[in-house]
Amino acid sequence: MPHVNVTIAGKSYRMACGPGEEDHLAALAKSFDDRVTEMRGTFGEIGDMRLHVMASLTLADELLEARRRIADLEQHAAQGAADQARLASGVGIAAERIDRLARALSG
Repeated sequence: MPHVNVTIAGKSYRMACGPGEEDHLAALAKSFDDRVTEMRGTFGEIGDMRLHVMASLTLADELLEARRRIADLEQHAAQGAADQARLASGVGIAAERIDRLARALSG
């Protein structure tokens, strides 16, 4: 199992990951470290544990908001597909009527 050394808040951690996931894990750690650094800049030295908890909660909030937005978009897309199906059905019915009228007029 591969290992990656990551640094968060100036501390190095050796983390295990799946094969091929090393770069992804390093990017996740950097993103988290950036958030902790941002929190430290905003709130000052309030302790690593508190900064880590605050950063984790902020990221969890963003994740939940993203999931909510995805669910809303999926619902909107499903509604659009249903609307499109109804319109297509209406167009088909109208085309049949036009065809019947054209045949009736021609003969």
